[in-house]
Amino acid sequence: MKAKASVIAQKLINLYRQSHVIVGGWATLNPIFLEEATPDVIREMRNLPTSKFLIKHIENLRNGVTPMDSIDPELLPYGGMMSDEINSIDLSNDELQEITSALDSFTPDQNGLEIIHRLNVVKRFGDEWMTGIRAALTQHPDLVSKWDIVIQTERAYSLWNSATDIISRPITERVRAQVQADMPEYETYLPMFGDAGAELLSKLRTFLTSMHHDTDDSESSESSSVL
Repeated sequence: MKAKASVIAQKLINLYRQSHVIVGGWATLNPIFLEEATPDVIREMRNLPTSKFLIKHIENLRNGVTPMDSIDPELLPYGGMMSDEINSIDLSNDELQEITSALDSFTPDQNGLEIIHRLNVVKRFGDEWMTGIRAALTQHPDLVSKWDIVIQTERAYSLWNSATDIISRPITERVRAQVQADMPEYETYLPMFGDAGAELLSKLRTFLTSMHHDTDDSESSESSSVL
């Protein structure tokens, strides 16, 4: 089932706004923008707030003005304020030692995440702990690669919980649209849970298909009643 242009447009806007927490940064995002920003998606995007800069960025990519691993500083989301903030973060020696020790023994599971969540250095960053610590580790590439595994594990469990919640209640058109937009991430992360993840992903796809058929049946009934 092909996602609507409006759903894809919102997804691309969300990715643009969240660029500071995306593993791989612009080198990861830019190919997605080029592939999915079709003319009908761009038309839908023009109706969304804060889309002007992203549309211009996509044009720059297509024209070869901007390299595939970067963005014009003037087109950064939030006016670049988020990038300036996270790039100015430093860790104390004790904090660096704490996070280094935790990463050396990290296991990509729920228990491993709970240990990370309890670290004092993580608590310091509050809700921005994934972004803040990654920015603070930029001078330690060996630790950045380990931290990326933490981010991926956190995202995987977040999506698992989200998918489990979605299939436990009646799905609405709004939820269906959000699931469609997030489906690439579900398809990336849920298989990490083996057979259980594959089954959950299958249930999500069934929910989307069911909602689609229910909508079609409703529209057919309305048309018949009018005739």
